[in-house]
Amino acid sequence: MKKFTGYVRLMRPINCLMMGFAVIVGAVLAESTILGDCWPNLVYGFFTGFLLTAAAMVINDYYDREIDAINEPKRPIPSGLIKPKEALAFAAILTVLGLATALLTSATAVPQCFITAIIFWLISVGYVTFGKKTGLPGNFLVSACVSAPFIYGSLAVAGAVKANIWIFVSMVFLSNTGREVTKGIVDVQGDKARNVKTVAVLFGERKAAILSALFYLFSVALTPLPPLLGLVSVWFIPIVAVTDMGLIISSITLLKDYSRENAKKVKNQILGWFLVGLFAFIAGRLG
Repeated sequence: MKKFTGYVRLMRPINCLMMGFAVIVGAVLAESTILGDCWPNLVYGFFTGFLLTAAAMVINDYYDREIDAINEPKRPIPSGLIKPKEALAFAAILTVLGLATALLTSATAVPQCFITAIIFWLISVGYVTFGKKTGLPGNFLVSACVSAPFIYGSLAVAGAVKANIWIFVSMVFLSNTGREVTKGIVDVQGDKARNVKTVAVLFGERKAAILSALFYLFSVALTPLPPLLGLVSVWFIPIVAVTDMGLIISSITLLKDYSRENAKKVKNQILGWFLVGLFAFIAGRLG
């Protein structure tokens, strides 16, 4: 039973559930009127996001096992509960299952779904294996992975990435990149010790705060596009206004105080504004 629990912990099931759910949200944003006819696509799409995320999480713990032996010795691999070779075998099984569900996701868009799943799986593996230490390029890889489920959800039900998905993905990519740069301020001391080349390490916390704020504000600048292009209903506007105001306030707060403590608060706030923005798009499509 302990062994089974160890494998579950390696997967980080909450992260997996969030990525699987994001695929369904992407489907809602793309084709809100035909979801009842596409439930098999949604089920297979959910499991594709879930399983490939789980595989990436296991690979992450495999590559971090030496660092975890110092910082997180109770994790499954450094604790000896799961052997490194067992973790790699588990990751391989999860990957095969995830790619299998990608093949089953859509009868009319098999190549699109399968190739997209492979591309974003490679991006996630690239990040956990070497991208972490690259700083801003690594931040971009994380943001691409966070954006991927929404793209996949659109492909699952529509066979293409709809225009409103690209706008939403751009907003997610920009705001999440800002959040990753902010996280670099929080982790600057540890990153220096591990030679992680974040913006905060290379150029200082102040410049990192400025760059973070720019990413947040660029994301805000995109929010008028969906209503102007007629891609969402009027319900989108008041909810996304909350997100915009939140991102602006968080940006100002970070620029005034880019200490580790305040950057940590802002990092958490941004996640909340991101969730509000997600509801704005859902309301704009279903309203």
